[in-house]
Amino acid sequence: MPKNNLHSAQSDGGYTGKLQIEVTSSLGLIPVKDATVTISYTGVPDVTIEKITTDSSGQTEKIDLPAPPPEYSLTPVEQQPYSEYNVQVEAPGYEPVMVSGTEILPGVTAMQPIRMTPVEATREQEEVITIPDHTLYGEYPPKIPEDEIKPVDESGEIVLSRVVIPEYVVVHDGVPDDYTARNYYVRYRDYIKNVVSSEIYATWPDSTIYANTLVIMSFTLNRVYTEWYRNKGYNFTITSSTAYDQKWMPGRNYYENIDRVVDSVFANYLSRPGVRQPIFTAYCDGRRVSCDGLSQWGSKYLGDGCDIIGLMAAF
Repeated sequence: MPKNNLHSAQSDGGYTGKLQIEVTSSLGLIPVKDATVTISYTGVPDVTIEKITTDSSGQTEKIDLPAPPPEYSLTPVEQQPYSEYNVQVEAPGYEPVMVSGTEILPGVTAMQPIRMTPVEATREQEEVITIPDHTLYGEYPPKIPEDEIKPVDESGEIVLSRVVIPEYVVVHDGVPDDYTARNYYVRYRDYIKNVVSSEIYATWPDSTIYANTLVIMSFTLNRVYTEWYRNKGYNFTITSSTAYDQKWMPGRNYYENIDRVVDSVFANYLSRPGVRQPIFTAYCDGRRVSCDGLSQWGSKYLGDGCDIIGLMAAF
């Protein structure tokens, strides 16, 4: 779906969401103090609506920004359920960064991480990051079906001896055979927070967020445990293609409540009795695409009326 020049729902009804910017150096993740952050609507980039600075921790204050009505993200509708903003960051000694498309949902806090690269002596060049549509709003290819349990006894198969929660995963930002696509080294927790924020809405019930987080982690850990792509000769852990894996978006924002959920369950995964490996937990939106695994919209409706134990029992 095309991005609107200025989504009318951004200011309809007086709904707001919060945004906080976190700025660090790409070398050593050192907080960048006194960075100037300029915020504008994605559709009207020349009109500044907020200008703030980072503190000694590299963070800005949390600011309120207009967002669409909550019902847009609580039921499947055609209206865009989030508002979009440009975040431009400048700091002495660093290359400027522009993030286009930071997604603000009503009633939750969006966290926008910014990595700044120390400037070369020759020139400053702005880095531009464009966040694509959320998977529940945009058009993405459906997942190619795979077996829930992967065979691991074939001759020559590379498989870990036990389930290991990795510190990093290598994400291939494209389909497996796209050798022009970039590989990103991403902290495991940051990867999960990014995928959860890309695959479901942070306005959903906590039990739904927990359930989807467990499914996304099990999916990821199955790829890690079976060395799925490395066994096929690739040099990465997982892709960002929804046809092969799950959606990860370079530089996108995540949400405070999703951050909290992931930190509380990051070492967990789903399995079956007598099966060592994390199961390959298929999932789909349950509206445009149906599958044998978890329905994202279905989990939202179940989450409206039950806790995490009841929801996972249904799965």
